[in-house]
Amino acid sequence: MSALRAHVADYLRLRRALGYRLEREEQLLGQFCSYLEAAGAATVTSRHAIDWARQPAAAQPAQWAARLGAIRRFAAWLHVLDPAAEIPPAGVFPARRNRRAPYLWSEDQVRRLLTGARAVRTPLLAASLEALFGLLAVSGMRIGEAIALRRGDVSLDAGVITVREAKHGRERLVPLHPTAAAALREYAAERDRLCPRPRSGTFFLSSTGTALDRSGAGKHFRKITTAAGIRTAACRPRVHDLRHAFAVTTLTRWVREGQDADANIALLSAYLGHVSPSDTYWYLSASPELMELAALRLAGPGGEPS
Repeated sequence: MSALRAHVADYLRLRRALGYRLEREEQLLGQFCSYLEAAGAATVTSRHAIDWARQPAAAQPAQWAARLGAIRRFAAWLHVLDPAAEIPPAGVFPARRNRRAPYLWSEDQVRRLLTGARAVRTPLLAASLEALFGLLAVSGMRIGEAIALRRGDVSLDAGVITVREAKHGRERLVPLHPTAAAALREYAAERDRLCPRPRSGTFFLSSTGTALDRSGAGKHFRKITTAAGIRTAACRPRVHDLRHAFAVTTLTRWVREGQDADANIALLSAYLGHVSPSDTYWYLSASPELMELAALRLAGPGGEPS
């Protein structure tokens, strides 16, 4: 193993000890080491980093920026050990992405989604899909987090879910409303009745008693939303939009009730599992209704901003 690859291994080990997974970063750093070795370079240089990051040439600048960002973080750490290592400059590539506007589900549309899930031909799969989509709508969990839940992660008596397979390797607790806990309790009873000897220890099961598959759930989601008239050629809601809708609905309720959204945003951020409240603040600008409510709240008695 070269000295540079040994440094990469140490760097990844250190950051993983802090809770980061870094699968993609490990792949990129390994590729960059190969690039430097082929170029005969012993350490990181800005020129090599920028030239490597600009591959493939047909990629979007945001992808180049992400590649260079991985090298910059490693180079900043490496520079302490090896002063000859250069830290590539920031802002070489425009990193701004056009973030897709969320599809904001109405309560009626969520009901139609759950009705469609309930009508799936296989009873066990129908129960799993209804419970899964319902949980996503009322908790804002990511579908990957929900599908990865083990039975022991869902405390139906306490009404709390422990998310262990969260983004960025972070574990968190998700308290449930009593009605949501009751719905999951009904699903668990139905699941165990239909499949007393499951082939998986996951909370959500497939039609054959194995772990519910994310791609399969997505396929049924598309079928159900199309049949319900929610999904059209011009409107393509995603499962992830249930999470967006939960966040926007929560923020909208706070603003309508006169609560201080700024004071509560950290709570919502932690509940959603965001790395930073700034990720949650994005929802304030993602909904026209929220923007209008916020503007009205900031307006004085005469309608002008106070």
